[in-house]
Amino acid sequence: MEEVSRDIAQALLDIGAVKISIDPPFQWVSGIKSPVYCDNRMLISHPETRDLIVKAFAGLIDRKVRDEELEEPDYIAGTATAAIPWAAFLAYELGKPMVYIRPEKKKHGTGKQIEGDLRPGSKVLIMEDLISTGGSCIKAAQAVKEEGRSEVIGVFAIVTWELAKSVENFNRAGLYLKTLTNFTELVGLAVEQGQIAGDNLDNIYKFNRDPQGWWESFK
Repeated sequence: MEEVSRDIAQALLDIGAVKISIDPPFQWVSGIKSPVYCDNRMLISHPETRDLIVKAFAGLIDRKVRDEELEEPDYIAGTATAAIPWAAFLAYELGKPMVYIRPEKKKHGTGKQIEGDLRPGSKVLIMEDLISTGGSCIKAAQAVKEEGRSEVIGVFAIVTWELAKSVENFNRAGLYLKTLTNFTELVGLAVEQGQIAGDNLDNIYKFNRDPQGWWESFK
């Protein structure tokens, strides 16, 4: 798994998905301002890397089910919009049904938040592309429980920024989380290859330790 984590981190660096901007910083959906951004959406345009990630997810499910750490999922669910392709790719790979979860209920038509044919009582694995604070995943899990009347067995993502806030949020929500690679691997590899250095590196590490405090102290 360590080799896969490094391969995926390398792929993200190779396609230019990791971007640095100190002033102005990037703003995440959560409102957090960050000096680093990882655009996982670029991966869907690279078939070899896409296949690597799908196979890694499938292998992770197989291992965790065999180790009795994860129940066998009945459905693969993607959060809208970035994780919908990954849920589709993985569901196809595993021969399982798929649904996707909107950030909010539709204000027209059926007014649903979950799209697809989710049968009540199902075991659902939620897919996300990147974990920052975990807020969107937790909201999606709530929709699966309430609207879908089903059980969320876990959340799988490509990358986690390993923020303390996300750990706290997932623990509080009682959600199982596994990712293919992470901040430590991604930034560590970029440093090894000379892609991040100097003040940029200092700012990225300061941000990771204290996302809110970093921008306040910087500005």
